[in-house]
Amino acid sequence: MTIPDRSNLPKPAAGLRSGHKHRPMAGTMPPGRGHPGHRRLAGPHAGDGNMADEVSLFGLAGRKALIIGGGQGMGESTARFLARAGADVAVLDVVAERAERVATVVNGLGTRGIPLVGDVLDDSQIPRLITEAADKLGGLDVMVSIVGAAAWGTLLDTTAEVWDQQLALNLRYFFLVASEAARAMIARGSGGAIVGIASVDGQRASPMRGAYGAAKAGLIGLVQTMAVEWAGHGIRVNAIAPGHIVTPRLYDTPQRVELYANSLLPMRSRGETDDIGKAALFLSSDMARYITGTILDVDGGLLAANLFPRGLPGSNA
Repeated sequence: MTIPDRSNLPKPAAGLRSGHKHRPMAGTMPPGRGHPGHRRLAGPHAGDGNMADEVSLFGLAGRKALIIGGGQGMGESTARFLARAGADVAVLDVVAERAERVATVVNGLGTRGIPLVGDVLDDSQIPRLITEAADKLGGLDVMVSIVGAAAWGTLLDTTAEVWDQQLALNLRYFFLVASEAARAMIARGSGGAIVGIASVDGQRASPMRGAYGAAKAGLIGLVQTMAVEWAGHGIRVNAIAPGHIVTPRLYDTPQRVELYANSLLPMRSRGETDDIGKAALFLSSDMARYITGTILDVDGGLLAANLFPRGLPGSNA
């Protein structure tokens, strides 16, 4: 074996030899390092020097976030992840007990959790709820909206009433809450991040959920337009498109679709609400500072595989 000649290699600079740590030049300290409130998250590698400081990494320490639909499921997961990254979180839910429970969890993570109760499907409540959130938080930097549900049935069985209800629940309200949140962010003058929930059903045919799919397709177009129109104000707007995620409503899903998800999805499993919470954390954070107008698919490969539930109209079965 040939041993390379190292005699001509340059010597390490003073202060960089073994046993010495490099000291960054003044003004080059990573953001948040050593600042008040700087902390390392607990975890299997906490304190071993190998895990990045998540609070500094995401840039959310001290920021003010509103989670609409934050009292359970994907909204609760999102509230927890934003709180772990250092954000103060207002938890808005239509059920007071749910909002209070999640706000208590947020407080236990070392940031402020504020419960809010209201119904964003009531147009008259929206300006008050956004104002109340901004007032209690001391501003508004992030809004994540997780409200929606699918009505099952063929298009020929879908009444005008169901159609209107699906668009109100999955599209119309988002236009109103996002617009109101944007006004609050613009008034503050420091930009912000808005995250909505789209769906894989808004990006392909949606048999048995036609009205829902149409509403989510509309939300995707709306998010992209908001992103363009509000970019000049420093506001980023993105959406997450979940696939088959285990939520409290999953148990209303027909059993044949449940079996399909477990056996045919490329990743052979359903997603968890934490998968959506992590995606929302990313899109809300400085890690996504150059991302806007994007739909982030969190679907276990469903769209890539172009799968439809077997036994449903439009499927390959």
